[in-house]
Amino acid sequence: MIVVTRLNDSRFAVNPDLVERIQESPDTTLIMVDGAKYIVTETMAEVIDLIAQYRARIVSLAYSEPDVASASGAGHFAAPGMTGPQPVLAPVAELSDVRDAARDAADGRS
Repeated sequence: MIVVTRLNDSRFAVNPDLVERIQESPDTTLIMVDGAKYIVTETMAEVIDLIAQYRARIVSLAYSEPDVASASGAGHFAAPGMTGPQPVLAPVAELSDVRDAARDAADGRS
């Protein structure tokens, strides 16, 4: 979940996997896959950064704590008896690169 702020300064958490679109005109509006709309004080770039950080954290946890998932009965990350090299994470793109790409796409420069 990511935490964002309503216009009345109350904070709430949103599942970033359910965000369909983010609009900024001039207020930032999160449009969810179910059609719900939330107006927040954060800029579009800040929301994109929060989502990128959330996803990077999830991937990091998946690779750094594989015993947690298997201990909870959630399964294994590799098939039993799998040998050979284990997955390696590539460096996460700089958040500013993600923000710049989002701006370029919004400006039609992609």
